[in-house]
Amino acid sequence: MSTRAVLEVIALDAEDAVAAQAGGADRLELVTDMAADGLTPSAGTFGAIRAAVDIPLRVMLRLADGFAAGDVGRLVEVAGRMRDAGAEEFVLGFLDSDGGVDLDAVERVVGVLDGCRWTFHRAIDRAADRDALRKTLDGLPGLDTYLTAGAAGGVDDGLPVLLAEAERRGEPGYEQQVLVGGGLRLEHVPRLVAAGVDAFHIGGAARPEGWHGPVSLAAVAQWRSVLDGDVLGSAAGAVLDGV
Repeated sequence: MSTRAVLEVIALDAEDAVAAQAGGADRLELVTDMAADGLTPSAGTFGAIRAAVDIPLRVMLRLADGFAAGDVGRLVEVAGRMRDAGAEEFVLGFLDSDGGVDLDAVERVVGVLDGCRWTFHRAIDRAADRDALRKTLDGLPGLDTYLTAGAAGGVDDGLPVLLAEAERRGEPGYEQQVLVGGGLRLEHVPRLVAAGVDAFHIGGAARPEGWHGPVSLAAVAQWRSVLDGDVLGSAAGAVLDGV
């Protein structure tokens, strides 16, 4: 059985996707408009990326900045169009005005995904009660991952929460894979791996030139090397910082 850690990289276009796969990414998160922290890409962009690489793609379902669902009917339509375009994995997550999970919005969107696998994204880091959110969502079809930094401020702030939640894996509400991302740096990796975390998500860390530049094959390869245990985290942590 493979023990290879999952490395997920944000891709905005086919060029990003090709570089990420060549660098050793296992999966891509597809978004557009990082000024709004990542919105749903067009079906055309999805198609171009799907034609360019053969690793799994998770498509963001989010139409506006923030974690409110907004127009749920439109979200459902967009999710349906992405399914029609061939998308098979997704990323989503919505909160209500009190910081609880917007279960109605989540269930309506998930209802058109036909059991596809999906990630509940960093809305969990803004939730009023993380444990309650997990238990509310437990059992929804297709939910297999939580993308989290452990805190709204990023992994530096959330590391204690991430380590504590990793210890609970397998409990009700904690069966899903923890995908760590948000201010993640290579220096965080050794402690997270030691705690049993086996999935990592990078965006800005794959782009030495910033979000205006493309994904760097070399940057992704550096992360792949560290996750595979080929480079000591303490040495690699000085190389790349990222979001």
